Amino acid sequence: MGFPENVLAPNEKVLVSLRPHWRVVAAPTVIGVILVAVSGYVAWRTPDDSTGNWIQWVVVGVALLLGIWLVVVPFVVRACTQYVITSHRVMVRRGVVTKNGKDIALSKITDVSFTKTPSDRILGSGTLRVESAGDSPDETFHSIPHSDRIQQLLNHAIETDANKHAERMLRRSSVEPVDPSDPSDPPASPASPDSPDSPDQADLSELPQQPESAR
Repeated sequence: MGFPENVLAPNEKVLVSLRPHWRVVAAPTVIGVILVAVSGYVAWRTPDDSTGNWIQWVVVGVALLLGIWLVVVPFVVRACTQYVITSHRVMVRRGVVTKNGKDIALSKITDVSFTKTPSDRILGSGTLRVESAGDSPDETFHSIPHSDRIQQLLNHAIETDANKHAERMLRRSSVEPVDPSDPSDPPASPASPDSPDSPDQADLSELPQQPESAR
């Protein structure tokens, strides 16, 4: 299931959409196989009478309850957890019954780091930690697929967003009109006729003198 595009701002693009690594449901899958095997073994070994049928129903009921709690719930939690990195922010969505969401603007992120244990390196997962400015707590994403690549992608998105913001500020300052009421930048006043720089008041002493015979 892809991320809904209607929650994105204009000109905002989804760079990557993630769910927790499949390793988070590896143990529940093994537990589910064991429960099915135990239930089948008990059904095969118990006699086909009233007592045997009662035992079979009890075993199936216990296996069903354990399967819902230990197998189904982890799969549903993984399906309802989503991490999205866009060109503007990092979005986190969690929750099965009660939905929880958090958005972190790229301009607020101060550091991105990842941690990979030996098992993470084998399975291709890791933990990603995003530190942000302000009062909001840092966000930690556990069992992220290819956490090292996601860190590089996020750092590149942060750098690109910062460059775009700087370009917008530069364009805004270059086209900003001059306020005539601003005393720090008064308009240039026209030259006065009495000013020595006026062309009508040229220095007559610099003109060549005519000889008296020519007068």
